[in-house]
Amino acid sequence: MASVRELAEQAKQASYRLMLATAEEKNNALKKIAERLLSSTETILAENAKDVEAAKKAGTKAALVDRLALSKERVEAIAKDIEGVIALDGPVGKVIESRKLRNGLRLEKVRVPLGVVGIIYESRPNVTIDASALCIKAGNCIVLRGGSDAINSNRVLVKVLREGLNDAGLSREIVQFVDSTEREKVRELLSLHGLVDVIIPRGSGSLINFVVQNSKVPVIETGEGNCHIYVDKKADLSRAYPIVVNAKTQRPGVCNAAEHLLVHEGIAEKFLPEMVKQLSEKRVEVRGCEKTRKIVSGVKKATDADWGKEYLDLIIGIKVVSSLDEAIAHINRHSTHHSDAILAEDRETSEKFLRGVDSAAVYSNASTRFTDGAQFGMGSEIGISTQKLHARGPMGVNELTSSKFVIRGRGQVRE
Repeated sequence: MASVRELAEQAKQASYRLMLATAEEKNNALKKIAERLLSSTETILAENAKDVEAAKKAGTKAALVDRLALSKERVEAIAKDIEGVIALDGPVGKVIESRKLRNGLRLEKVRVPLGVVGIIYESRPNVTIDASALCIKAGNCIVLRGGSDAINSNRVLVKVLREGLNDAGLSREIVQFVDSTEREKVRELLSLHGLVDVIIPRGSGSLINFVVQNSKVPVIETGEGNCHIYVDKKADLSRAYPIVVNAKTQRPGVCNAAEHLLVHEGIAEKFLPEMVKQLSEKRVEVRGCEKTRKIVSGVKKATDADWGKEYLDLIIGIKVVSSLDEAIAHINRHSTHHSDAILAEDRETSEKFLRGVDSAAVYSNASTRFTDGAQFGMGSEIGISTQKLHARGPMGVNELTSSKFVIRGRGQVRE
């Protein structure tokens, strides 16, 4: 295998050529990738099965095995997401603002590719395709470094990507893959300032922290999701039950799943027994504060450490709060600023929550599970940014661009 630096150098050179590709050429490449993906389904599933079996033997918890596993339906869904990306307006060259200066110069601010994007991620082999499709649409080359748990899946998916690019007449070097499970390769990628333009880590909090602390390349933090739902005293409980169940159990191993439930003390005695019952029926382990445990028997005691945890499992922490203000303060203190929701019928209460909670996505009367690029109409996403620069929330094609000023003159010189 070429060194990580050599892979990045190849991507850098390919990025200059890709800048000149038309929207039609990039869309055709994505179409060919989707076709290759579907025609290679059996091979992909066979390689993915090796990773899934290894994860099970290693004792990986079920929710994380689910993140790793592919099926015919999931491969078809990934291909459909590519079609969604194709349907998006291409961002490259789009004029953000335009004006004529007093000296007659015509100034435009236009969207341009970031250049070379490095992705460091765990499990979830769909990221290999999703991230690459979005980067290609936005005119970027990509260097992929997946986790050891998905090495076989990622190898075959990268082969699909590069064959699709070749079918479309674009360079295979647009997509680069660090085909090694050695951790030192991550450090090498993080050191390539000047070759790699941005690093996007996707995975556990420990992975993200490692990247942030060790990278010489600008980093966009994504992913870790300690998400909350607050049930207000004026909530419609008939709607609250299914929303909480969906947010916690639909896919517990993903970053937009709800991890903690806050309940106003004014409805706690009415709401919690049935809520805990419904969660228990879905095999969710409930951990609660002392007030919760007094209302519902059999609930495990939540420790102070619980409130900051992203469980990524069928576990939920429940806390009874005395007011909306306490709920907001608790969330802002313990949240990872990903996705948090309020269930309330009072508009003023909801609006205060939406203004006061400092997260990338805030919801009123809906499940947190919608924080997703495809669900937000972006076709797909390269990650969900929990920071404030340069993007926040699900990152689609627009968030994978920068800008430059284009100035057109007629012989002007500065006096």
